[in-house]
Amino acid sequence: SPGARSHCFDMIKKALAMILCGLIMYPAWAQEILGPSYPITEPDMLEAIQHKLKSMKKNGRLGQLQREAIERSKQSIERPDPVKGIVKTRQPRTFYFDPSWRVPRDITTPEGKVIARAGDMVNPLDYVPLSNHLIFFDQSDPKQVKKAAEIIKRFNGAVKPILVAGEPLALTRQWKRQVYFDQSGHLVMRFGIKQVPALVSQEVVQRRLRIDEMKAE
Repeated sequence: SPGARSHCFDMIKKALAMILCGLIMYPAWAQEILGPSYPITEPDMLEAIQHKLKSMKKNGRLGQLQREAIERSKQSIERPDPVKGIVKTRQPRTFYFDPSWRVPRDITTPEGKVIARAGDMVNPLDYVPLSNHLIFFDQSDPKQVKKAAEIIKRFNGAVKPILVAGEPLALTRQWKRQVYFDQSGHLVMRFGIKQVPALVSQEVVQRRLRIDEMKAE
């Protein structure tokens, strides 16, 4: 009925009025309940860092940390972490490594000429032969060091000595030739080498690498 409809509208108007009043009065009663607000006074991060560095420099701590960092870097270069999982040869063995790989997608020159098509088998030794033998050994074993020196002499220096443990820079200075280090064991893992000393050589006819894990007598 018209009377009931009018009464309903009046109730809605009162409810809206109460909500509006609450929104208008919110800051006042919110402050009473939650307490007063304050501006953010946190220190600037860069200023805090600068202050800390100045303090450490003043008491000598900064210089000490710098010296320690330099010494750690020097030690990591002079004596890298040994390659894990490599042992002294117990049972000599000879095996082969085929570096061929299947091309995942067409390889083209900037001009659009196709060098290799997807699915082709490519052997890197066809383009870049292994010009030097590779000898992997552990410098902490004097017999392995002697064996590596003998192999270098046998092939008239056409050998790259690669350590799996030891001090490459010290041995470089001693031998007066570059001695490398297999950082993180990437090469021995790639070739499947488990024992040292190990000699890697190229077999030209078969287009593969021969790997000899030998005893150091």
